[in-house]
Amino acid sequence: MVVDYKNWMPKGMILGTAVAGAAAALLCLLVPFRPVRIASGILCVLLFAAAGWMFAMYRAFDYHGKRQMSRQIIEGVAGYVNVPEGGKCLDIGCGSGALSIACAKRNPKAQITGLDRWGKEYASFSQKLCERNAVAEGVANVRFVQGDAVSLDFPDESFDAVTSNYVYHNIPSKDRQEIILETLRVLKKGGTFAIHDIFSSIKYGDMTRFVQKLKERGYQEVKLITTCNGMFMSSREAVWMQLKGSAILTGKK
Repeated sequence: MVVDYKNWMPKGMILGTAVAGAAAALLCLLVPFRPVRIASGILCVLLFAAAGWMFAMYRAFDYHGKRQMSRQIIEGVAGYVNVPEGGKCLDIGCGSGALSIACAKRNPKAQITGLDRWGKEYASFSQKLCERNAVAEGVANVRFVQGDAVSLDFPDESFDAVTSNYVYHNIPSKDRQEIILETLRVLKKGGTFAIHDIFSSIKYGDMTRFVQKLKERGYQEVKLITTCNGMFMSSREAVWMQLKGSAILTGKK
């Protein structure tokens, strides 16, 4: 069985955008009405530019490609997830299971739970895909469940560690800091967290103040570790990939 962690940039989206660009180009050539030709020409350029950007993103995040940014990020985040022997860890928004499985490998005597809603936005990801990948990787200490990051179906202090990778910024919310607090709700006292996301002020508000708020609530060793200054990607990559602000929020409850 072959491992397939997919690519968060779907091939179908790239192809669809390119086809739409070709259709706009054809319209520009065939329609004699000048305003329509100008509009379709502009649309053609924009669509082909978008398709080019998507293709570049696909290549960068391809697990089997040259850059393999996804692999670098997954292994890097997993390095911050330390679960005590016999403990439990929750990976929120597990997608294809990559981070859950990486954490399971690094913590073979712990139980890892990968949670995702597996919605239509990423139709290629599924619980069955995660389970197949775990079998392909030879990992038995991981399970996958369906759930919602905004309202976790677990009691308070259920896990020894919680983690997530590029998930919360995709969730429509006026207060993503509240989503983090919901994640930390299920973390045991003394447990650790490692949440990797795009912590820009536009998406999250004042994260410096949020870190201070966590410290005031008794959390220890709380810090934001920037990952777009050479750790997982260069600052230039972060700009053109629209990942500026990427960081790991880590600490201990």
